[in-house]
Amino acid sequence: MKLQFLGADHEVTGSMHFIETADLKLLVDCGMQQGRDVYVNEELPVSYSEIDYILLTHAHIDHAGMLPKAVVKGFTGTILATKASADLNAIMLLDSANIQEQEAEQANRKGKRAGKDPVEPEYTVEDAEKTLQYFRTVEYGETVELSDTVKIRFIDAGHLLGSASIEMWINENDIGKKLVFSGDIGNINKPLIRDPQYIHDADYVIMESTYGNRYHDKTINHIEDLRRIIQETLDRGGNVVFPAFAVGRTQELLYLIRELKDNNLIKGHDYFPVYVDSPMAVEATSVFTKNLADCYDEETRELVLKGINPISFPNLILSKTVEDSMAIRNDTTPKVIIAAAGMCNAGRIRHHLKHNLWRPECSIVFAGYQAEGTLGRVLQDGETDFIKLFGEEIAVRAHIETMQDMSSHADRAGLLKWIGEFGKLSGNVFLVHGNDESMESLSKAIEEETGNTVECPYSGSIFDLAAGQWDYVAPPRFIKKETATTARNENVNRELDAALNNITELVEMMKQGANADKMKLVRRINELVEKMR
Repeated sequence: MKLQFLGADHEVTGSMHFIETADLKLLVDCGMQQGRDVYVNEELPVSYSEIDYILLTHAHIDHAGMLPKAVVKGFTGTILATKASADLNAIMLLDSANIQEQEAEQANRKGKRAGKDPVEPEYTVEDAEKTLQYFRTVEYGETVELSDTVKIRFIDAGHLLGSASIEMWINENDIGKKLVFSGDIGNINKPLIRDPQYIHDADYVIMESTYGNRYHDKTINHIEDLRRIIQETLDRGGNVVFPAFAVGRTQELLYLIRELKDNNLIKGHDYFPVYVDSPMAVEATSVFTKNLADCYDEETRELVLKGINPISFPNLILSKTVEDSMAIRNDTTPKVIIAAAGMCNAGRIRHHLKHNLWRPECSIVFAGYQAEGTLGRVLQDGETDFIKLFGEEIAVRAHIETMQDMSSHADRAGLLKWIGEFGKLSGNVFLVHGNDESMESLSKAIEEETGNTVECPYSGSIFDLAAGQWDYVAPPRFIKKETATTARNENVNRELDAALNNITELVEMMKQGANADKMKLVRRINELVEKMR
C-alpha cells in the first residue's frame, strides 16, 4: 500500500495523489495547475488506463480540471463524487474545455500568420462530455466498498457545495491503515453551505495548508464592505465589476446582494441591476438553488423551506449568450457585473475589464484568491498603470478593491482546529496544497499543538503506508531557479521597458505636433516624475 504525491506539493494548485494497493490503483483529485508553477510536477507513474477510481473532493478546477485529460490518456474507471459536486463538475469541465478550444483557435489564427506550428487544447468539449459518463455519486456519510481491501467515506468539508474530505480504509496482508484526505477545508460561518464537519481518527492525514500562516480578520463585516463599495460606485455613476469564480463565490455574492436589497441598504439606487455574465456561473447558480438539504447551513435551509430563493432577487439578470454579454457592455446604466474567470486569465471578465478598468468612476472588486502570475494578482497588487487586453493597452484607473478574508478556505486557526480533532496519530500528517511559507509555519504549529509528526513532501515522493516509511523522498525540482517574487519582478521590469519605449515613440511623434500639445506632454511627464520621486 503506497501513497505517491504528484500535484499541489509546496504549491497551491494542481492537486493529485496516487494510491496503490494490492488490487486497486486510485487517484484522489486530478487538478489543473493555475498561475505560475515554481516546482516540477512528476507524471503519474502508471498509465491512466490502469486507474480504477478517481475520488474527487470538489468541483474547483485545481482539483478536477484535468479529468478530461485523464480520459484522453486512457482512463475508463469510475469517478466518485457527491451529487452536488458531480452536477457542478459537469458545468465546470464543459466550460473549461470551451475556453481552451477558443484560446487554441485564437492562438492558431495569430500563429498561422507568424508561421508557427498549430497548438492543441488540453482537451475538447467532446472530451469533457465523454468524461461525464464515468461519474458515480455518493452520499455524505455513506461507506462505499471499492474492493476487498479498500473502502471510503465522504465527509462534508464545508468549502464548496458538495465538497468533501475523504476517509479511506486499506486492509492488506492483515495490516490495516486509515487515511484521511482533507480536500480543501472550509472557512466557518460562510453563506449558503455548512461549516466543515470534523473527523476524529486516522493513521495518516493528507491535509491542505493554503492559509497555514494567516488568520482571517473576524471583525470584517462583508455586508458592510459590499454596501460601501456598491453605494460609492453607483453614486459615481460607475459599474461594480467582480471577477468571481463561477462556482461558489458568485453564489455567495448573490446571497449578500440579496440581503442588501431586502434590507434597502443601498440608498438612491433601489432597482440597480445585477448581471451574472458567465454561462458556467448561470448553470452553477441553478445547481445551488436546488434543495440540497445535506449541503445547506441552517439559515439557508430555513429560507428554502419558506419558499425564498436565497440567491435571487429583482433585477438579477443571468447572461448566457455572447449577445447578452455585449448588451451589458453597451448599457450605460450603473450596475453590478459578476463575471468569470475569477483570476482574470480567461473568460468574459477580460472584456468587462477592457470596458471598465480605464474609467475612474468604476470599481474592480476581488473577492477571491489571486494566484501568483495571474492578471488578477497583478491588478490586486497595483503593479502596473496599464495592462494589455486583446492587443490594446488599457489604463488602470478604476478603484481596485479587495473584499478581505472572504475566502472559502479555513485560516490557520481553522486548520489547527480541524487537525486537532484527530488527537495523536499513529502515523504522520502530510501537508500539501500550500506554498513553502504556509506549510513551514503550519507544520511547526501542528507539531507543537498535537505532538504529531508533520511531513511536507515534494512531487514524486512515495510513502509506504504499511511500513510507515519513505520509499523515495523526492528533492525539490524547480522549473526555473528563481523565486516567484523574482519572476514577478522580471515581468514588471519588462512592462517598464515596454512603457519606456512607448514614451520614447510618443515624444518623437509629438515633435511634429503643435507646441501646446508638446508642452502638455512635458507637464504630464514632469508631474509623473515628481510624483514617483
